[in-house]
Amino acid sequence: MLDSTKHQGMRKRLVDSLRNKGITDERVLKAIGQIPRHLFMDSSFVSHAYEDKAFPIAAGQTISQPYTVAFQTQLLEVSPGQRILEIGTGSGYQTAVLTLLGAEVYTIERQHSLYRYSLKQLSKLNYSPKKIVFGDGYKGLPDNAPYDRILVTAGASEVPKALLSQLAIGGRLVIPVGVETQEMLLFVRTSTQKFEKQKHGSFKFVPMLEDKN
Repeated sequence: MLDSTKHQGMRKRLVDSLRNKGITDERVLKAIGQIPRHLFMDSSFVSHAYEDKAFPIAAGQTISQPYTVAFQTQLLEVSPGQRILEIGTGSGYQTAVLTLLGAEVYTIERQHSLYRYSLKQLSKLNYSPKKIVFGDGYKGLPDNAPYDRILVTAGASEVPKALLSQLAIGGRLVIPVGVETQEMLLFVRTSTQKFEKQKHGSFKFVPMLEDKN
């Protein structure tokens, strides 16, 4: 499946709608305008790929609504060269956005079918995260810590202490927390022991899965 001029036009309209909904980071909007979202989705939903909606992907998961992707990414305040840990690779769409912003991306996926899919798709489309890992996002990726930014793309029942500990001083963690619906939280690490917490509204995500073994 190709990225046609029709798809590019649909993306431009999507970017315009995100700007109208309050997304102001032009680098984030430019990335969303360049990435072929339809190539990260099940073929049965391709005709709807540039609607501002979430859609089902494999393993009972979803590809996030473009507004949510843009909103979370804007909260991160990504700069080129930053080390970013993403929890929940999914089909790889958000990973592609972070990579296109020039970040060094480490990403973890709990579902093996999605891990295999995103590994293949990101490589095929020449988006190159530093590392894609099959594992438990609640544990983070301590071997490569600390991270300048951490992004969680599923609803956590609580803020995992492991993720806070892996955040660099001055770093930002964006995570939706809650059960039925989630509150978007931003944590900024101000010292070894202190974090500044901000609340950024209600969202709805699939649950973040934890390995209980």
